[in-house]
Amino acid sequence: MPGKLLLVRHGQSTWNLENLFTGWTDVDLSAQGVEEARRAGAEIARCGVLPDVVYTSVLKRAIRTEWLILEALDLLWLPVLRDWRLNERHYGALQGLNKAETTAKYGAAQVKIWRRSYDVPPPPLAADDARHPRHDRRYAQVDPAQLPATESLKDTLARVLPCWEQCIAPPLRANRNVMIVAHGNSLRALVKMLDDMSESAIVELNIPTGIPLLYELEANLSARSSRYLGDADAVQAAAEAVRAQGELRAKV
Repeated sequence: MPGKLLLVRHGQSTWNLENLFTGWTDVDLSAQGVEEARRAGAEIARCGVLPDVVYTSVLKRAIRTEWLILEALDLLWLPVLRDWRLNERHYGALQGLNKAETTAKYGAAQVKIWRRSYDVPPPPLAADDARHPRHDRRYAQVDPAQLPATESLKDTLARVLPCWEQCIAPPLRANRNVMIVAHGNSLRALVKMLDDMSESAIVELNIPTGIPLLYELEANLSARSSRYLGDADAVQAAAEAVRAQGELRAKV
């Protein structure tokens, strides 16, 4: 049988707190996010499924969450692979904008399409925009043609899947437990694949910050079962908070 899989969305970031589109912008955890990461470590310890290998994106909110979880588990020595393909969905020209104010300007229907449609990306960044990843040294070894100026969830899944197949699936098949600490949309892409979810269903899925999602897998690495670790009411409230982020009224 394959190993077990833990998916953890990073703890609340400073831009989550400010209700801004974040994408590939490298913001840190908020104070609440730090506590969420520590609680995630405690829940993983409580369930007794400890990771053997860990994967994160190259964004500090995921990396710091990974550190805090491993510190709570006394597993800072574990091997960790950081891969840009596990980054959050790139929100293009929306990055840095307030979600509620963007909704007020463009309308809830358009912003929901940008945020939650499966295959419609937001407006792209220009190649000379300082926010474009080709100007960030952490991507210097990546083919510039692979670096997005914007992405839909479909695009995100297309870059996450090779990382899954090349890096993550092999240790799972070798019966090693794997933890992935990443982002709302890169994890939604994985959940779509694992649960064979429809495009319409994945659009409505909300993954809460800092709450581990434990998968038990079939031999072909499809999902046998999955469950969030922790109090069910707290999980539901956290998922609802994610859903509501883009629907808050703009500040006046």
